[in-house]
Amino acid sequence: MPVIDPADLPSETSMTDLSTPRRRGKLPARYASIIMPLVLSIIMTFVVSAIATFKSLGPTPALLATWPSAWALSWLVAFPTLLAVLPLVRRIVNWLVEPPHR
Repeated sequence: MPVIDPADLPSETSMTDLSTPRRRGKLPARYASIIMPLVLSIIMTFVVSAIATFKSLGPTPALLATWPSAWALSWLVAFPTLLAVLPLVRRIVNWLVEPPHR
């Protein structure tokens, strides 16, 4: 059984001190290449599927019943597609845009 050193435990004042804001945990930078396409695909499919479903069904109760499954299906296609084409998109952008001057 491990021995706990009392000096390693937080003091009672640090546990109740509300003047210091807590830092929100963030993912390490190495996850940015997955998080960016994840967030982008969620937002884009949310908007596009809502517009397409609205155009097909109009402002009916069926819209709210149908749209979540349409969004889920579109996201299941969009996220892996975005991961697959992102290297090609970066090459195209690098070909079209001058690099920044240092």
